[in-house]
Amino acid sequence: MIVYVINPGTSGIKLACASIDPSLNSALPGQLRLALTRAELTLDTPPTAADLPMLSAEIQKLTADWPAPDAIVGRGGLIGRVAAGTYRVTPEMAEFAVQGEGAHYPPNLGGPLALALAGEYGVPAFVVDPQSVDELLPEARETGVKGLRRHAQFHALNVRVVARRAAYDVGKRLQDARIVVAHLGATTSVTAFEKGRAVDTTGTGTDGGPLGAVQSGPLPARMLLKLVREEGEAAALRHLSGAGGFLSLAGSSNLKDLEARMVSDPAVQAAAAAFVHQVCKALGEQTGALTGRPDALVITGGIARWDELVDRIERRVAWIAPVLVIPGELEVEALAEGAGRVLLGLDAAREWRHPQAVAPEL
Repeated sequence: MIVYVINPGTSGIKLACASIDPSLNSALPGQLRLALTRAELTLDTPPTAADLPMLSAEIQKLTADWPAPDAIVGRGGLIGRVAAGTYRVTPEMAEFAVQGEGAHYPPNLGGPLALALAGEYGVPAFVVDPQSVDELLPEARETGVKGLRRHAQFHALNVRVVARRAAYDVGKRLQDARIVVAHLGATTSVTAFEKGRAVDTTGTGTDGGPLGAVQSGPLPARMLLKLVREEGEAAALRHLSGAGGFLSLAGSSNLKDLEARMVSDPAVQAAAAAFVHQVCKALGEQTGALTGRPDALVITGGIARWDELVDRIERRVAWIAPVLVIPGELEVEALAEGAGRVLLGLDAAREWRHPQAVAPEL
């Protein structure tokens, strides 16, 4: 079984040809066996909807020698609040992706590109766990100010596949487990899973989460208002999600540079201490969103490769639950597995509905 994967980003499009073994992995029941051939389309500027014909043509050239696919799967972006799962791409979804709330967001091109390529082969197109997945409990949405409610914004694609693998590692299925996942990278989020549902999250970017390579972490309301007054709203937003964190505190967001400076640079040492403290607090906070003790705490993302910081976090929180480390991002694998599970009949494809047709609460 062959699935093509299309994962657009700001600087290019990651492509993969996933060969999926229909026999399940006996070591990790329910997890698919994948073999990946990868390619990448590098771009000088972030892709936009106007580039779709050119991008589609370039992808066809890069994949011309690959075996014919059984499905095409693209990265899902901001396509309205949806439950987790694999969604069949329709022309209506593709149109909303390039005209709706996430029209400026490169991952929103994943669905339209998958649909265009799927049309060439006569196979289905899917997106998996889009960025706008939102399954928060009703009580997790409340803010204490009437009329203001939280919406989920986290690293949905990577976090869910990591949670599934962690559940298997402790001998359970995700739908039977309690897992808390900390995605630590340029931006961060910490998310609580109960029986397969992301019941709460710190959020990411401007919405919260511990400090990251360029994310500030939560700011007290008075400080945030002061920042807005002094520098303006646009600058404040940049501090929150693009110019904060290690970049602001230590002058760099390059993890190799920061790790090398750690031995002798007080600024890096102080930023690292704050990072560890905030991550541990967030893991404890999200543990409290569960109805019982978690089966595992998981650390993933690029910073999960920084061994010293991961060791510090593990020593601080191992009393809560076993700590598993799954470094990097498994986005391509998650996309391929999501499509493969539908093709194999393990999951049913979900049907996307326009946000205006969806009830206020999931």
